[in-house]
Amino acid sequence: MKWRTRGRPPFGMCVAIPLVFPFASLLFRLRYRHVERVPARGPVLLVANHVSLLDPIACARMVFDAGRLPHFLAKESLFKGLIGTLLRSAGQIPVARYSADAHSALDAAKADLDAGNVIVIYPEGSVTRDPDWWPMQSRTGVARLALTTDAVVLPVAQWGPQRVHDYHRKKFHLRFRAPADYLVGEPVDLSAARARVRAGDPLSAALLRETTDLIMTRVRDQLAELRQEPAPLTFHPRPRRELPGDVSGSAA
Repeated sequence: MKWRTRGRPPFGMCVAIPLVFPFASLLFRLRYRHVERVPARGPVLLVANHVSLLDPIACARMVFDAGRLPHFLAKESLFKGLIGTLLRSAGQIPVARYSADAHSALDAAKADLDAGNVIVIYPEGSVTRDPDWWPMQSRTGVARLALTTDAVVLPVAQWGPQRVHDYHRKKFHLRFRAPADYLVGEPVDLSAARARVRAGDPLSAALLRETTDLIMTRVRDQLAELRQEPAPLTFHPRPRRELPGDVSGSAA
């Protein structure tokens, strides 16, 4: 593959790429719309809905196919032993959710964006609890990253990985080449809000919530386009506590 990124991929990524490519191809028949919207260079904050524990595999393949190397925010408990070493080497970022250390993950993600990399974030923090798989209310860490960096903020809707792993029923459906669709939207224009923050306006709870909902509304509307169904007008409530299996995508 001809990478559009500068330099040689780190060791962990060199290990991950030959594993993710065939595994993603075996599980999913990936179909992309507007993947060319992923910039060839520079910081990108890719914001996606979360429908399955397998989302990072399919989404990583999409980012690979766009010529970039994805860095995910993932649950800290994954970063143990050899696997943890490889994840860190590949540029993945551990999140100590529901703790005072959660913001350190956002600091690391911001530094990664400032270095010109691609951060993939699932602002819902876990697989959606909406019974019809629409996005649930998201954490506001995504807005903090979007407003304090120069990253291109790309809303991405995904639909299909839940057919292989159904989180709601805790079932794995052994099937190969299940359709998995991705729609990369136009960048979210946050120039006005960013200018206010740089002029000294605080990152208030209201501003963070407004920005988060703006981005996730774009994701939700794109999901409606993929599904060819009308989207709900509100976000499903987020669970009050972490449940077993919540392993990826925390927005802190």
